[in-house]
Amino acid sequence: MYETPGEIERLQALLTASREGGTSHLQEIISDDHSLAASELLPQLEGMRVLSLATVTAKGEPRVSAVDGHFIHGSWTFGTDGRSAKARHLAARPAVSAAYIDGERLGFFTHGSVERLDESDPLFDEIIAHWTRHYDSDPRSWGDDIRMFRIVPSWCVAYAGGQ
Repeated sequence: MYETPGEIERLQALLTASREGGTSHLQEIISDDHSLAASELLPQLEGMRVLSLATVTAKGEPRVSAVDGHFIHGSWTFGTDGRSAKARHLAARPAVSAAYIDGERLGFFTHGSVERLDESDPLFDEIIAHWTRHYDSDPRSWGDDIRMFRIVPSWCVAYAGGQ
């Protein structure tokens, strides 16, 4: 877990606001019995988690693909090749939705926008070091135009089902 106490507080505030601002239908599904606090959620997100990531085409059509997601400092990070359709979508329209779903056990849903990560980001070296440890290689070495991103969440909810 990389989150500082302040980052955990911000994530908790966003989880609370998103759930409280949700529809009655959402609140019935993610009831008190099925919600997770940030402190309960974070251990579930350690390591790599396959995310379903939705982007938007120039025609406004949704597209979903899978990415390796790593939750670091309160945000999902992921990478993609610059030649991918996803990279083109993100460059033009940074709005995304991401879902990590582990059967009926856990669901973590995030809406927000992406920002491209580069050496100017104060967390860049730490993020690349995490990815490098996980994969035994620096993700930037995987191709000529590997792009790393962070999702800046504006809405997120976590669902806990039966174990």
